Amino acid sequence: MRSDRSNSSVLQLTTVWNNSRRLEGKKTCRNVSVKLHSDVPAPTIFLVVEANGGLNQQRSSICNAVAVAGLLNATLVIPQFQFHSVWKDPSKFEDIYDEEHFIKILEGHVRVVRKLPKFLKKSFHHNFSNIPKFRVKAWAQASYYMAAVHPVLKKKGVVRIAPFANRLALEVPPSIQYLRCLANYEALKFSVPISVLAEQLVTRMVQISSSTGGKYVSVHLRFEEDMVAFSCCEYDGGKEEKKEMELARERGWRGKFKRKGHTIRPDLNRISGRCPLTPLEVGMMLRGMGFNNNTPIYLASGKIYREERNLAPLKQMFPLLQTKESLATPEELSSLMGYSSRLAALDYTVCLKSEVFVTTQGGNFPHFLMGNRRYLYNGHAKTIKPDKRKLVSLFQNTSISHDSPCIV
Repeated sequence: MRSDRSNSSVLQLTTVWNNSRRLEGKKTCRNVSVKLHSDVPAPTIFLVVEANGGLNQQRSSICNAVAVAGLLNATLVIPQFQFHSVWKDPSKFEDIYDEEHFIKILEGHVRVVRKLPKFLKKSFHHNFSNIPKFRVKAWAQASYYMAAVHPVLKKKGVVRIAPFANRLALEVPPSIQYLRCLANYEALKFSVPISVLAEQLVTRMVQISSSTGGKYVSVHLRFEEDMVAFSCCEYDGGKEEKKEMELARERGWRGKFKRKGHTIRPDLNRISGRCPLTPLEVGMMLRGMGFNNNTPIYLASGKIYREERNLAPLKQMFPLLQTKESLATPEELSSLMGYSSRLAALDYTVCLKSEVFVTTQGGNFPHFLMGNRRYLYNGHAKTIKPDKRKLVSLFQNTSISHDSPCIV
């Protein structure tokens, strides 16, 4: 973090904590889109996409699908969600998002329907696998869609793209970028069961934060078993941890890490700042930055690896630490249990409303959240994104105490 004083490299907490963010109204998407007019016939060609990954990778897919539908002047069928071997969430679009709101907000820009019309289903014998399918390369240019996809779309009336995550280039015409923005920040609204409970958790977190004027810090911690395994980093679990991680990698990625020529270098990964921060390391960083043990913290995370042991130090340093499981009753969470994306949506909302957001590992969740917070708070949201390569050297210095200033 940069200091607010040019002659000092130590973070000043007045920058991120004592001065509240300014709520001057949210940003707006730059409207350079050509709206559809009521006297223009609705598109009679249809785009079907199958979004893959977890909550925020699916979110990326949805935003890109809206943009591609606009580019191709096609009607978008509500995206389907592929079942992911790691996330293991069978939720459909309407289970996570307000489908009616999505369709309404995009009206006049991109036509959206819940299902393919019957005549098209019949022409493909009611079998989705018969629909022409494209395997689009990652970050494909808009020109590719016009040259390769659009002719088939016009001829067949419908095309299917699967998988569909990062399948559209970042640089696209302004009118198409507008559709991305509109989908992400206006059209995608969590479903009523999720949004109602999420707002209740925000309210409870604000009440717990009464000593700080209702302000709290949210931390996105990526220390789940699959994340630790994928990182190929070593912690202090010895042979037992190594065996657990090898099994987890095989379950999730089926031999990817045993391919010829693939070398696992935990030491190099750590020096390079690629290792997920442990709960203890997150606590040390925050205390070194000046957050004391009265700081209210909301921890957004999946099931933490060896949770009882690994989370204990962070709880000791920050007794006011809360999670969705501690803020909500078992009865309130019961309808969401077993649905990782719906639970992640709760974390997303509580982090969105926090005074300060701390990201520890990168990925889709913090990227979408940081953008959403900038949009919601007109660019004045506060984020702490540590330089983990510098943190490694600090953590290895055993002479540093909690009272020492932390440069991150």
